[in-house]
Amino acid sequence: MNIDFNGEIWFWKGPAPWYFVTVPAQQCRELKAISGFVTYGWGMIPVHVRIGKTEWKTSLWPQEDRYIVPIKASVRKAERLEEGDTVTIRLGVA
Repeated sequence: MNIDFNGEIWFWKGPAPWYFVTVPAQQCRELKAISGFVTYGWGMIPVHVRIGKTEWKTSLWPQEDRYIVPIKASVRKAERLEEGDTVTIRLGVA
């Protein structure tokens, strides 16, 4: 399953701060439908992600009936991204 979408980068100031992009509701419903087949625990879904020219492997995190994509510091640096930027993301469920 491949999913393309646009989303805004936001910052979570928790005990371990991270940057994320929230997957839109429609695509979350599609992911939820297959989650039982691909999750490895806690609702996490392994994915391949692409933003611009940068690709990496990560997992989608479940959050309140949605999924969020963690955006690593190395990706933000390579693509010159900051909080509030809108990005185009391609997800491939691993």
